[in-house]
Amino acid sequence: MSSKFEVRRSKIHGSGVFAVKNIKKGEFIIEYKGLLCSHEEVDAAYDGEDETGHTFLFTLNEDFVVDANIKGNEARWINHSCAPNCEADEENDRIFIKAIRNIKAGEELNYDYGLIIDEPYTKKLKAEYPCWCGSANCRGTLLSPKERKDTPK
Repeated sequence: MSSKFEVRRSKIHGSGVFAVKNIKKGEFIIEYKGLLCSHEEVDAAYDGEDETGHTFLFTLNEDFVVDANIKGNEARWINHSCAPNCEADEENDRIFIKAIRNIKAGEELNYDYGLIIDEPYTKKLKAEYPCWCGSANCRGTLLSPKERKDTPK
């Protein structure tokens, strides 16, 4: 248990992680831990298991995923926000959650999950990944906007 945060009920979704003391911009908060797996291993283990989009899987890169369902820690309870106060930095096949602004004691920690799916973003698909962060600029979905291709002039 860290002296920087605690896990408790969240207004955003289920459980959340909250600062118990002020955290400074740039400060390391926690490493996102779990079993390092290949995408193939994760696909085989969870194929069709959870249709809600709820997961403790963090895509590390094209080769690996961190499965916080196995050997995970409190970082798996950090919720998404479209106006985050943290970010996930990937270094040497590890994920570190760091503050991107000063965070006051009592604030919920959150980062933008940055989910990108290869298929076209339809209204139905976006609804499968709802966002409840409540920020002024909420996208309404956990899915990140795709980069737009320049239109011909």
